[in-house]
Amino acid sequence: MIKKLSHINEAGNAAMVDVSGKRSSSRTAIASGSVKFPPEVFQTLAEQDFLGKKGSIVQTAVIAGIQGVKKTADLIPLCHQINLSKIHIDIVPGNNEFHITCTVKCDGKTGVEMEALTGVSVASLTIYDMCKALSQDICIAQVKLEQKTGGKNDFQR
Repeated sequence: MIKKLSHINEAGNAAMVDVSGKRSSSRTAIASGSVKFPPEVFQTLAEQDFLGKKGSIVQTAVIAGIQGVKKTADLIPLCHQINLSKIHIDIVPGNNEFHITCTVKCDGKTGVEMEALTGVSVASLTIYDMCKALSQDICIAQVKLEQKTGGKNDFQR
């Protein structure tokens, strides 16, 4: 089987995939990533219960990630608008880092991988924004798809 780019048409131009002939199915995607800090910065944040001058770092990032998921079709030009049935963002402090997981579900004709990846990315960027006054040596790392189900090809990392 020869694989080809799905968003490039026969003329070589960008095109939105036609999903009109596909059947709807229950679809899920899970993405993850992390925001890594210099140890002294993370220690300072932990001592302040992860509350910054702008409020709760974790809760603000959760809300931003949810908003990001809902805006994916506005940000990624060839993504379909999707009726979402679930968005869950989980942010857990670790060893000088926050680990972020985003789970997205829908019943539809196309998957939600881009939505899950966008949720992790926007949550990560929000954490960076809220903490950048302490250091610019904060790193967003390993944003990746962990799992997708419900489409033609399921995936599990």
